[in-house]
Amino acid sequence: MAYDKLFEQFPEVTTEQWEAAIEKDLKGADYNKKLIWKTIEGFDVKPYYRANDLKDLQYLNTNPNEKPFVRGHQSKSNDWEIRMDMDTEDLNAQNTMALECLDRGVNSIGFNAKNVQTKEDLAVLLKGIYPQYIRINFLKSKNFLNLLQLFVEYCKDNGINAKEVEGSVNYDSYCFALKHGRFWGDNQQNMDEAASIMKYAMENLPLFKTITVNGNVFSNAGSNISQELGFSLAMANEYLYYMTERGIKAEDCIERMMLSFATGSTYFMEIAKVRAARLLWTKIAEQYTKDDNAAKIFIHCEDSKYNKTVFDAYVNMLRTTTETMSVAVAGADSIAVMPFDVAFKQSDDFSRRIAANQQILLKEESYLDKIVDPAAGSYYIETLTNNIAEKAWEYFKEVEKQGGYEKAIRCGYVQKSVKEIEALRAKDVAKRKTVIVGTNQYPNITEKEVHIEKKGCCCCCCEGEKEFEPLKCKRAAEPFEALRVSVINSEKKPKVFNLLYGNLAMRNARQGFSTNFFGVAGYDIVSKPTDDIVKGCEDALKENPDIIVLCSSDDEYQEFVKAALPVLKGKVKHIIVAGNPEDALKEEFNALGVTDYINVRTNALESLTKYNNALLG
Repeated sequence: MAYDKLFEQFPEVTTEQWEAAIEKDLKGADYNKKLIWKTIEGFDVKPYYRANDLKDLQYLNTNPNEKPFVRGHQSKSNDWEIRMDMDTEDLNAQNTMALECLDRGVNSIGFNAKNVQTKEDLAVLLKGIYPQYIRINFLKSKNFLNLLQLFVEYCKDNGINAKEVEGSVNYDSYCFALKHGRFWGDNQQNMDEAASIMKYAMENLPLFKTITVNGNVFSNAGSNISQELGFSLAMANEYLYYMTERGIKAEDCIERMMLSFATGSTYFMEIAKVRAARLLWTKIAEQYTKDDNAAKIFIHCEDSKYNKTVFDAYVNMLRTTTETMSVAVAGADSIAVMPFDVAFKQSDDFSRRIAANQQILLKEESYLDKIVDPAAGSYYIETLTNNIAEKAWEYFKEVEKQGGYEKAIRCGYVQKSVKEIEALRAKDVAKRKTVIVGTNQYPNITEKEVHIEKKGCCCCCCEGEKEFEPLKCKRAAEPFEALRVSVINSEKKPKVFNLLYGNLAMRNARQGFSTNFFGVAGYDIVSKPTDDIVKGCEDALKENPDIIVLCSSDDEYQEFVKAALPVLKGKVKHIIVAGNPEDALKEEFNALGVTDYINVRTNALESLTKYNNALLG
């Protein structure tokens, strides 16, 4: 009753009143352009949400661990497995690395079992490791069925009850086909193999997941979140169809499947993605069984490779921290944090230790594992969940119209869809509309050369004959990194001189912009203010710069350019104005000898490529 009286003092504010207040504050500016976020996923995000926006979402009335499991399938905690994947094929090295990780709190290991051919190989890989106490995940193998048989024998020889061991194998013939542009053998043979592995596990390793739906392949190629989710579910649905066709009950199949997603840097969207995945999986599972538990799909998340960088690599730690937070809040069952240096070299002890500690800190100091569904009640996240689910379902239905997932990749629909989105994302990166800190914006201009051990694609190999177009892994930062590597490898590093004149605030702002702009390519940069334009230009020329950038205010540029160009013209090839003057002024400046302009609308990648070609050639 006391609370009722309290709230009586605060009358309800209607949506109309909120909108009126916003319009007033905008002072005539376009509401849609200023405040509406048009996402790459294909829907708009408003600046605020209210309870009324959620009135049609029926699942909001459910509790955690209740169908459709948007709020997760745990009711007492939000705990998840801390997983670390090994990035080498060497069995002894993997064993050493795994033991280090387990000592640091990791409780799930991803092993590369490509070189495991015998029980003796397994003994090397698992020396000192007790599979009954952690989750064992086999990521690569030449023959997963044979690998599981060897593992069961290994357990028996070591007095371990294999039926109590939890783990997974990364069997995903569709992901292989998409990466390589071909199936290994015939797809029906692949499905027979998948069924054989699953049936063997049901009898001998009942706690093992035997099909991993690698949705991360889409994110790592630059897809949007809706595509990653929609295409992943289409893959999962096709596996489920073929397994039930081969006599495996839907409930048994789902219990032995897991979804694996890659997590990007859009924090709230990634929270919503995992929640939307559970919502849509429930919708799919209902078509195969009435058992509500079948909708409890296991979700593993790892960091996306698409947004990781080579230069200023420690920023990757910040990226992976927020990425891990998002999927932890969303209720992922298992999370693998990518070592910050994985984009350009094999991880080392330091990078693996940091990766493990990130998750441990989120549990032990931030207590993200203690509260079930911490995102519940957020109008914003609940709306994003619904929006992502709707868009992802559109992609799912389109795959079904193509005749199923296999036909959708054979005809190129999936690849074409992802490539179109990646091209839009790449354009935003090139224009710096999407900021990659340390790479296309705010570079560390004092950073020394980075030793790059890995070349080209960072997660897959596309050799051999192809039946259809593969989907290649990409990193958004690579074009900018290539520019900087070219400068590092050149005999002469280009020099930029920022000449500052006039209004202190504006000249400093434009000097900062220019420094960021050319620092992205690793140019040497000198900045000096002047009160005497002619003398300032003469001092600038003494530095033998390749580029001189004039930095001032819009009101003072006419004076600045008219006085500077007679001194500079013919003595330095590139004379740039930092800003975007009106067209009439540009014509005047061009006639005087200004060669270019840099501003927030400039395509930085195109512009810097042009300067590299001119100055490094």
